[in-house]
Amino acid sequence: MKKTTALVTGGAGFIGSHLCSELLRHGKRVISVDSFCDFYDPEIKRANIRAVESEDANGAFVSVEGDIRDTGLLDEVFDKYCPDLVYHIAAYAGVRPSIENPALYYSVNVDGTLSVLECMRRHGVRDLVFASSSSVYGNNRKLPFSEVDSVDNPISPYAATKKAGELLCHTYHHLHGISVACLRFFTVYGPRQRPDLAIHKFARLMLEGKEIPFFGDGSTERDYTYIDDIIKGVIGAAEWISGEKPAYGIFNLGESRTISLDMMVATLERALNVKAVLRHLDMQPGDVLRTYADISKARAELGYAPCVDFEEGISRFAEWCAR
Repeated sequence: MKKTTALVTGGAGFIGSHLCSELLRHGKRVISVDSFCDFYDPEIKRANIRAVESEDANGAFVSVEGDIRDTGLLDEVFDKYCPDLVYHIAAYAGVRPSIENPALYYSVNVDGTLSVLECMRRHGVRDLVFASSSSVYGNNRKLPFSEVDSVDNPISPYAATKKAGELLCHTYHHLHGISVACLRFFTVYGPRQRPDLAIHKFARLMLEGKEIPFFGDGSTERDYTYIDDIIKGVIGAAEWISGEKPAYGIFNLGESRTISLDMMVATLERALNVKAVLRHLDMQPGDVLRTYADISKARAELGYAPCVDFEEGISRFAEWCAR
């Protein structure tokens, strides 16, 4: 059966708002639920929603302000809009803040995920795409990171909550027949990126002529993934779970290329035509040394094929950032 109404938790955020726009382009009715919390300036999220609304020519988009832990609110949303597919993107994100406030991260990311799953169970909704994270791999020594690798050694509360979310999803798949695709995102960047993330934070500071915090010796590596490629992977995952039989799978969504911190800063310098001023600092607790995605499973089963390389992606981001 063709899915017509999508619920997107965290729909006002960076990834969520891009997903809402893409779903509208696919002709879906889209319901966003977002708390507009003050983890960063809520006006940024409201601007994201306005951008989505500007693309909604058919009145197919609805933005609901509320917390995913509010089961009464979720029941009202499910009763009123009858979604047949859920994209659970909402979460408190970030490794370092999770070390400072682990209870909040557990509450939103674990209790919130349980709230969404319970609401799906009560309302008979059987398809879920869950946003996980590459952070679950911790300091995995085997490269690239594969979905079959052990993720039993997270090194931050944030990573632990994402592993817990995957386990809850599997439990509800097993007990209640919910089809789930858990997507481990690898360092997503692009227009609308959260202002606390390194690429966006560094770019703003560089444009303002200020020092950027440079942790470690520059050799740490990340598998940066452009937002458009991530969204294509998310859409592919929704198609993967749409079969007749309940399914459960975990997929890496990355670029499958590592970029050092040194190289990231140099690429930003060229794109912005600004020289970075570095403030050298020690490595932070909870930070992993590298991330590197094996995407062969996602290629084979989701048709995932990232096509925006890092230099092009940074060029697009810099154009948006400098506006």
